[in-house]
Amino acid sequence: MAVGAKLHLSPAARRPTLPQLLAVALLCSASYLAGVWHHGGFTAAPAAGGGGASPSPVSIATAASVACVSPTTAGVARVGGAPLDFEAHHAADDTEAVNAAPARRAYEACLAKYSEYTPCEDVERSLRFPRDRLVYRERHCPAEGERLRCLVPAPKGYRTPFPWPTSRDVAWFANVPHKELTVEKAVQNWIHVDGDKFRFPGGGTMFPHGAGAYIDDIGKLIPLHDGSIRTALDTGCGVASWGAYLLSRNILAMSFAPRDSHEAQVQFALERGVPAMIGVLASNRLTYPARAFDMAHCSRCLIPWQLYDGLYLIEVDRILRPGGYWILSGPPINWKKHSKGWQRTREDLNAEQQAIESVAKSLCWKKIKEVGDIAIWQKPTNHIHCKASRRVIKSPPFCSNKNPDAAWYDKMEACITPLPEASDIKEVAGGELKKWPQRLTAVPPRIASGSIEGVTAEMFNEDTKLWKKRVGHYKSVISQFGQKDRYRNLLDMNARFGGFTAALAGDPMWVMNMVPTVGNSTTLGVIYERGLIGNYQDWCEGMSTYPRTYDLIHADSVFSLYKDRCEMDTILLEMDRILRPEGTVIIRDDVDLLVKIKSVADGMRWNSQIVDHEDGPLVREKLLLVVKTYWTLGDEKQ
Repeated sequence: MAVGAKLHLSPAARRPTLPQLLAVALLCSASYLAGVWHHGGFTAAPAAGGGGASPSPVSIATAASVACVSPTTAGVARVGGAPLDFEAHHAADDTEAVNAAPARRAYEACLAKYSEYTPCEDVERSLRFPRDRLVYRERHCPAEGERLRCLVPAPKGYRTPFPWPTSRDVAWFANVPHKELTVEKAVQNWIHVDGDKFRFPGGGTMFPHGAGAYIDDIGKLIPLHDGSIRTALDTGCGVASWGAYLLSRNILAMSFAPRDSHEAQVQFALERGVPAMIGVLASNRLTYPARAFDMAHCSRCLIPWQLYDGLYLIEVDRILRPGGYWILSGPPINWKKHSKGWQRTREDLNAEQQAIESVAKSLCWKKIKEVGDIAIWQKPTNHIHCKASRRVIKSPPFCSNKNPDAAWYDKMEACITPLPEASDIKEVAGGELKKWPQRLTAVPPRIASGSIEGVTAEMFNEDTKLWKKRVGHYKSVISQFGQKDRYRNLLDMNARFGGFTAALAGDPMWVMNMVPTVGNSTTLGVIYERGLIGNYQDWCEGMSTYPRTYDLIHADSVFSLYKDRCEMDTILLEMDRILRPEGTVIIRDDVDLLVKIKSVADGMRWNSQIVDHEDGPLVREKLLLVVKTYWTLGDEKQ
């Protein structure tokens, strides 16, 4: 998208209908009457909406002032297709609304050294923590007094990433100006510099012939092509070539790696348009629910699987689906061939493999195959036999009284997470999933079984329909949303059941579905059962990702959820950090909150506009549409 691009409203969103004009007139009249009452003209005001608590005069005035702006007269969209200018034409100009909103603050740009700032994986702060088991590379967020209150700048020369699928193979050097990996991994075909671009040949340490050929080899051992495998986890992902090449096979991988000496490896993955996050196997559980992934993978990821009583394999077992696969390539697999190249003794490598085999057996995994450099194990579909085996194999025991899905700063334990009870050895614990793509819209087993309190199959189906309607509305008011190459990396900050993502099925984009830890976090398991990916998140803290990760951020009721938990600008500044220049934000919330949000956003070099709910101007919930302006280090605007 060109520099300085603006968000456009479609023609359908520009022409008010006769009922809409009548509704506007009625609301304006109501606002006038409310104002008269507020200044002593009446002793009481009638309840708005015919039920529930009467809104305050400020609330009525705010809602009316937003609704009374005609799209053809307020500069929202003008005759001839002129672009949305996002000037403050709405309630922020109203006397009551101004009094309700905080005074505008202009946020300054952060110093240049913060252009790749990751607040909870800050390199300097990490040095305060133990190096044992890489604890220092886990999340360690800044205290209140340490938080940055500035806008993280893009590097000089930053350019909009290439559109998918071109981005899989090429990225702009200026966007991630690091050559370290091109030198360190030169012979492994990870990444090369080509003038002002990076090239990604698709190679890897254990797949010198390319990720595509490597995946084909795996596909000869397990079913990668029939839709039974949809979600995958890549541990220690490098630049995420494995995940990048799985996408063409309709397999969606969550790739993670720590922020370590391999500078910016996750950032490269995100520039390529591939799902990835900063993460590490250390002392905390991985931030996913139990039974999330159909397949997990380690290609020379350097994780000591055999150590700490098999703790890391036990964690992989927790997040694997019943019947899921674990794939290992690299040391110690095929050590007889590679021992000299790995500069390790044959005895050492053999002992490591035997230790891994022993841990896998203790978890009741079955070794499917070892061919060449690839070994694959499979988790049982239920724990009937495994529980019986504990009479002989005492370690590890089954966990007791531990929430299997709890994974936000929860410590790993050396015990097996029990699968849901099964009555028959052939039964899939927790319920069998449909194959992809049917599983996207089928009622997930966690809901069908009633294991999520208060959620029914009918509610799930209604939610799916609702989000189809809502996304249709988004595309009607944001013309770029329907463009094939405009958005690639999307974030849903409050995903619930993943309905927003499901409604985008078929579009060339992926969505990271975040489930806030302060709400009903049990729904993240539902998201994975639908064949989607996501993470737990507390939005009072930073997200484990690099600046400029996402092209579009969707925030449904996020600010209502966090209203009394942390400052509004804490969340908005984090959104700005992870949003690309010229990226888009859609915020759904109550109109009074949106007015306050807009007041803060206007000081963040964002252009914004409040528009009506899909059901019309009478609904208090509205949308704040945002475009982040383009600016970089060294711009005069700073």
